[in-house]
Amino acid sequence: MATDLRVPTHSIVGPDKDTFLDEANPFEAMMLRFDKAAELLDLEPGLYRVLRHPEKQIIVSIPVMKDNGEVEVFTGYRVLYNTSRGPAKGGIRFDMQVTLEEVTALAAWMTWKCAVVNIPFGGAKGGVACDPRSMSASELERMTRRYTAAIIQTLGPDSDVPAPDVNTNERVMAWIMDTYSMHVGHTTTAVVTGKPVEMGGSLGRREATGRGCMIVTKEALAHLGMPVEGTTVAIQGFGNVGSVAALLLHQEGCKVVAIGDRSRCIHNSKGIDIEDAIAWHARHRTLDGYPNGEIISGSDLLTLDVDVLLPAALENVITTRNAASIRARIICEGANGPTTAAADSILDEADVFVIPDILANAGGVTVSYFEWVQDRGGYFWTERLVNDRLRDIMVNSFNDVLTLARQHRVNMRTAAYMLAISRVATVHRLRGIYA
Repeated sequence: MATDLRVPTHSIVGPDKDTFLDEANPFEAMMLRFDKAAELLDLEPGLYRVLRHPEKQIIVSIPVMKDNGEVEVFTGYRVLYNTSRGPAKGGIRFDMQVTLEEVTALAAWMTWKCAVVNIPFGGAKGGVACDPRSMSASELERMTRRYTAAIIQTLGPDSDVPAPDVNTNERVMAWIMDTYSMHVGHTTTAVVTGKPVEMGGSLGRREATGRGCMIVTKEALAHLGMPVEGTTVAIQGFGNVGSVAALLLHQEGCKVVAIGDRSRCIHNSKGIDIEDAIAWHARHRTLDGYPNGEIISGSDLLTLDVDVLLPAALENVITTRNAASIRARIICEGANGPTTAAADSILDEADVFVIPDILANAGGVTVSYFEWVQDRGGYFWTERLVNDRLRDIMVNSFNDVLTLARQHRVNMRTAAYMLAISRVATVHRLRGIYA
């Protein structure tokens, strides 16, 4: 039986006390945090208005011939939120829950994420509202190629560079790259990242997001004076991010006591054998049936008495309904938007040290940047070099955010938004307004 990892949410009173905000709405959550950081930065009104609006929102219809001869029409989206610092960068997801509002929020998050780690990209996101699990490989390929053709005018190494996201992978990126290359008349590997290594992908890219989570978790432990050895960790989500983070934290000496996916959550106070769990998941594509631990609910996993909680699955899993029950000292947000804006103050009051998503999971986009650089230069790096440069960027970015948090006496999330917005705003001031 599938485990619902999301926590119910509800409406909250808005900042003007007369409006009600949907706690689960990702764009409203992003904007609440943006507004707080912009106020602290004393951002001028004109720039505030510019940064509050996406540059481009594209909605396309995608007719697909199914294997049985029937035609189905899907809706696809691509949002470029801000490209002042460089080409738009952001994943493409295939999921029934994809909406324009969600994609716009994620594109904004990508803008701030790229700025936090100071790489020369803007933010974008894309998606198709579909159920990829119900589609054959040939149907997925036809849909991907038609979607690519529909948004091709915005794509390009200098304009918009997609990457994998929810329910997309290296194979999907290969289809996008091939479709784009056929349209422009020559092979263009730098149009997407997260590709197979054989066609211009970067070594270390698959592990990058989980590795980044491990790096900033260690930095947080050092900041708080907590030893890495024996630190207890609970990880929600056992896909690419969660499983890699679990393995790397385990290798660093942490004790991973809980893991979970959509099918099952497992707790073992003595520590889970992560290599064994990964091998099981590789064979079965699920944790369902994994025998080496006690079965717990998804909500119980979030409130375990552990040192580090790493939500690496879905958005909106820590809300006003359960934030007061969180017992972890550190939350490392491996997923995008796992904590609602309304829950932030509850975690602050409980003195929970939150490493926000736009910093914690920026390892993926950082190595995507490395891949783009390698493709454009036609020279590829060793995995050790990729990992060393990723570590440098993640450690420096963590310290940049921590310094700002101390200076302004704010939490890490607000400091990360302040750092990102200030970097984007600075470029806008330098470039001016084209008229």
